[in-house]
Amino acid sequence: MSESEQRFGEFVVIRKHAHGHVAELVLDRPKAMNAVSSEMARSIRAACDALAADREVRVGVVSSSSERAFCVGADLKERNSFSDADLAQQRPTTRGAYTGVLELPMPTVAAVHGFALGGGFELALSCDVIVADDTAVVGLPEVSVGVIPGGGGTQLLPRRVGAARAAELVFTARRVEAAEARELGLIDVLAEDARTEALALAARMAANSPVGLRNAKKAMRLGHGLDLRAGLEVEDAAWWTTAFSGDRAEGVAAFNEKRKPVWPGR
Repeated sequence: MSESEQRFGEFVVIRKHAHGHVAELVLDRPKAMNAVSSEMARSIRAACDALAADREVRVGVVSSSSERAFCVGADLKERNSFSDADLAQQRPTTRGAYTGVLELPMPTVAAVHGFALGGGFELALSCDVIVADDTAVVGLPEVSVGVIPGGGGTQLLPRRVGAARAAELVFTARRVEAAEARELGLIDVLAEDARTEALALAARMAANSPVGLRNAKKAMRLGHGLDLRAGLEVEDAAWWTTAFSGDRAEGVAAFNEKRKPVWPGR
């Protein structure tokens, strides 16, 4: 059961769980299967900015209120009315939504039910772990409508599944159902109920040190793609930031006293 709720515009809700340590960012435009309009993009970014500043939140979950879709990507009905100038003006707004999720400082879990296509799959790819159920259908079909994945897909998908596999998926624009998506590494966990499993996974993560969680994520994100020596320097910097925190002192004390830690989060 959620403990509190905050709405950002008409289409995005943040719900707190697990004593406020897990925050669920709910895409809430079910009539449009969460197609990302300009208004919705602004709301996603505003919600992410609020989450990033909330030191109580240890783990985030991105989910959907739609029974049919996680998110079907850009609102092409809105785009159909755009001039070239309108499209150019919208670009920073939509990019800000995807970047907002990608740059959340705490671990994030996507709960994918139904369609996660184009920008919708890019929102999931922006999370650290993707949980899906057997209704999930994922893909980056942008080249089939004359554009390219522009919410991070051309960069995030190769990092997840390798360059050749990503090329095949992007260039064919094909949709991938849940079982194959799990086999290819497009999703990480295949569950009976994606949202339930994602929240449970987030709660298990949130039992750990919030300082440790954020710094481990930072080290993994910053170190990815670097050579080993440079990556180890990134890790060492994160270690120094964490090792002299109150969380480290509490974690060691709790271990020796055989009790659950009460993390100060600093």
